Amino acid sequence: MHLQQLGTIEATLKSNSVDAFRNDGEHHYSIKEIKHQSQMPALFDKEILISLSDSDHDVTQIQNSFLSIVLTANVQFDNKFEGFEESYKDGTVLFIGLKSASQVIRQYTIYHRGRTIDGTLQNDSTTEQFIYNTVKPRSEKNNRKHIHSLYENIHKYDTSACGTYLTIREIEEAIKGQVSVPYTMPIRFRLSIPLDDILIFSGFTDYPNSLFGDLKIKFKINPNAFVFAQVNPIISMAKYYTMNKTAFMARGPDKQKNFDLLFRNWSLGYQYTKQFTQMGCTADLITKISIEQITDSGLKNLMCSISPVTLSIKNYVVTEVTANMSGYKATDDYLQRIRDFFANRPFVVPSQRVEAWSFPTSATTTGIRTSQNIPLSHVTDSCLLFPKDARATTCFENPCYHNMQVTTCGRNFPDMPMNTLDQQFFQMQLNASNLDLLFEATDEFEDALTTPRNTASRRLNPHTDLTSFMITLQCERNSNGALTFDGQDTNNQNVSVELRGGPIYQGETDCYYNVGIMGKRPPPPILCTIHDTFWLFGPANGGSCVYDVNNTFDEVISQIEG
Repeated sequence: MHLQQLGTIEATLKSNSVDAFRNDGEHHYSIKEIKHQSQMPALFDKEILISLSDSDHDVTQIQNSFLSIVLTANVQFDNKFEGFEESYKDGTVLFIGLKSASQVIRQYTIYHRGRTIDGTLQNDSTTEQFIYNTVKPRSEKNNRKHIHSLYENIHKYDTSACGTYLTIREIEEAIKGQVSVPYTMPIRFRLSIPLDDILIFSGFTDYPNSLFGDLKIKFKINPNAFVFAQVNPIISMAKYYTMNKTAFMARGPDKQKNFDLLFRNWSLGYQYTKQFTQMGCTADLITKISIEQITDSGLKNLMCSISPVTLSIKNYVVTEVTANMSGYKATDDYLQRIRDFFANRPFVVPSQRVEAWSFPTSATTTGIRTSQNIPLSHVTDSCLLFPKDARATTCFENPCYHNMQVTTCGRNFPDMPMNTLDQQFFQMQLNASNLDLLFEATDEFEDALTTPRNTASRRLNPHTDLTSFMITLQCERNSNGALTFDGQDTNNQNVSVELRGGPIYQGETDCYYNVGIMGKRPPPPILCTIHDTFWLFGPANGGSCVYDVNNTFDEVISQIEG
């Protein structure tokens, strides 16, 4: 998923626009910390309003600005992790956080000069940001510490994480004395959300707020977007031991022997869930590591218990929200030139929007065939998500299907039926996400597209994170310099969209239909349509703004070219 025509728009603007903004020589570039305009602390499900511009800036660099959010959530456990050997409590670690920080926003609306901008209300921002951020290249996610969480980094106990690590000792101390299940632990999260990680702002760069007016965002938090995972205990224990080795050696050889016992006797049979799990769902976690003395002479054995554990968020409170906005002043001469230039043509910023539609029926033992009637307006791509639990918001797995196609408007997408594990499908997904040339996909995205989950005789456990799966059906060509929209558009009239496909392996090993061993079945799949939209700004009367969801790319460009 990407801004299909961004390069073309930039080229068109460049050929018609004035020079870049210049600093006036008296005011330097600065970062302003803007406080929220809502009552704090903001309790569960309350709206938060904050400005995205500062009066000291003539031009706001939205691409270099971010939101900071501090919230405390009451996390619930249905296991006390009792019986842990004292030596191992600080080295056994759980992660709780987000795949991408922007996914914590459940709903948002954008305001311009204090008025709601029609068309900007997004009621399912978490899904929108999941789709947008899943296909971001590995380099961007690795370079933005504390904004994205790659499972390979989390499993290695890396500091590059959007969330927090909890040791067993911290959990034990927080829930000791509690007698009823679930046990509750307050956890504080500090999140940084780059504005260009939110899809509606993804095309912004320098925005002349002094000419076009200030922008604000009102949003709600989604506690269901959080995920959790078990950190590799060998790595976390080794790091803990290395950092505290001097103290351990001072306590005598027994402490050292306990660590040696764990590293020497750790077994491949200790199989915990090796991928992200959505909050509210269940994963196999390490619930006890203990030492058993098996002879009077002191011979010891390592014991490890793996049990299903459910983590959920009971409630939360937002204690702090700030917008860290980058920007600068511009000379009066340049501001006047910009005002004159855009007096008769709009300042255009390309954008996109995601709309999610659940199909009415779920998979059966023989596969899925379901349809729904929805309007299509300037659709450039469609995405398919396959939740295995109704609580899934950012964790979706490969259904391992073949003969899969979507039919709408008299066409099949793609033209040939898909097998969601073969090489042709993999290359199509990279092409659709612009990850086939200069940009490298993340391991978890590639693994979700290529890793089998079953055979004809058995189901396969995940060996790494496989929860970043989605199918992108490309409806419009990648940017090639043509100013022509060739996606799907039915003028907002309802049209039938049918999804069909079947499991590669039917029966007990069908990993999509058979969600769990207790007869649990998946909810219906979700169709997400991706739409081209455009911001149109003007300097008249203190600034005007329209969020255009009705015109095509070439129609908008014709306004620029006059």
